[in-house]
Amino acid sequence: MGVTSTHLKVPAGERDACLGPEGSVAHVTRVVRMIRGRWKLPILFRLYADPSLRTSQLRRDMAGISQKMLTQHLRELEADRLIERTDFGEKPLRVEYRLSDRGKQLLPVLIAARSFSLDHG
Repeated sequence: MGVTSTHLKVPAGERDACLGPEGSVAHVTRVVRMIRGRWKLPILFRLYADPSLRTSQLRRDMAGISQKMLTQHLRELEADRLIERTDFGEKPLRVEYRLSDRGKQLLPVLIAARSFSLDHG
C-alpha cells in the first residue's frame, strides 16, 4: 500500500469502526443501496410533498416511468421499510403509499445531500 492511502492514517484500533463488517462504510453502503434506482428518490420526495398518494397519482406525477418500474421500486422501498402501503380492500383496487417513520428520518439526510450538491456544484 502506498503512503497516500487514507485508511492507513486511521489509528489501528479505529479501522474496524470505519472499514469492518459493521463499520461506517457498511452502513452508508446499505443506505445507498436502499435509494439506488432511477425512480426511488423521485418517489420519496413526492411522498414527502404529499403525505399519501395512490399509485396512479405517482405515475402521473413522474413522466416517463412505466407501471412495471413504479411497482418494482414501490415494492423495494416497502421491503426496506421506507414507505408503507395501505390496501383498502376495495373493488376497484385502492392502494395508497406514504412515507414510513423510517422514511421520514431519511429525508433530512437527503435534503443535506441536496444542500451539499448545491454548495459544491
